[in-house]
Order: sequence, then structure tokens, then C-alpha cells
Amino acid sequence: MTSKERAHLRGLASQIDASVLIGQNGITENVLTQINIDLDSHELVKIGLLQNCDLKAKDIINDLAKVLDAEPIGAVGRKLVLYRYSTKAKKHVELK
Repeated sequence: MTSKERAHLRGLASQIDASVLIGQNGITENVLTQINIDLDSHELVKIGLLQNCDLKAKDIINDLAKVLDAEPIGAVGRKLVLYRYSTKAKKHVELK
């Protein structure tokens, strides 16, 4: 993925709310399942880390991307964004 495509996806992600929140239990199997479902249906997913979560977005984005076979788009503060092309999505995210 090029830096131009990644920047475009970061711009799109700034307009959406976090669809998955990670709390004090960290990354559980249920969290991974929910992120996987969201990636299948939306392709672009914003994940939020709650205040009681000890993890940092920049520390976990690459690990999450690897486990979910997704592209890490960005991590700022307590939010991170992942992208994965999906054949199941009704409407695809347009890469520029």
C-alpha cells in the first residue's frame, strides 16, 4: 500500500466513529472476532482504547494487523485504524 493510499484512508477514517472499543481486559478473542467481522463488512475500521486499557495504540497496531491479515493505517492517541479488502463488503472503500 502506498503512502498516498494510506493518507486517503486516514482521511476517511477521521469521519467515522470507533466501532470496537478495547477495555481493561485488553485484546481478547471476542475483540478479535468483532474486529474481523467489522473488517469483513466495512473494510475500514477504527478501534478505540478506553482509559482503563493499559495498551497503547502505537504498540499494538502492527500486532493486530498481522493477526487479522490487515493493513495498519494509523495510530494516534487512543485510536487506531485498520484496513482489509473484503469480498463480503457491500460497498468497497475506494483507494486513490
